Amino acid sequence: MPNVPCTIFFEDAEWKALVAYKTKNPRSPETPPSLREAVRMVASLGGFLGRKSDGEPGTKSLWLGLQRLEDLMAMWKIATGLPSPPNPECAVSSEVFMDDG
Repeated sequence: MPNVPCTIFFEDAEWKALVAYKTKNPRSPETPPSLREAVRMVASLGGFLGRKSDGEPGTKSLWLGLQRLEDLMAMWKIATGLPSPPNPECAVSSEVFMDDG
């Protein structure tokens, strides 16, 4: 079902950040892109070129693209003032920067 709206899989913040990044336009369109369009945009973040002979994106480009989309979404939330939950995995310990010397 590639022509359904991408909102069946992506949160509003995800698809809006994705479209803003890909179009270089901070204004979100009235309607979300189709699922196929959004998946191809995500795959392009992961290195998918989308040439005529390339076929559909593979798992590696989708996985890499989804990882980049998380960062884009976090920045989009900051830029638009939306609340973002803290991410404990990103906490940096001061011990990392300690010098043994």
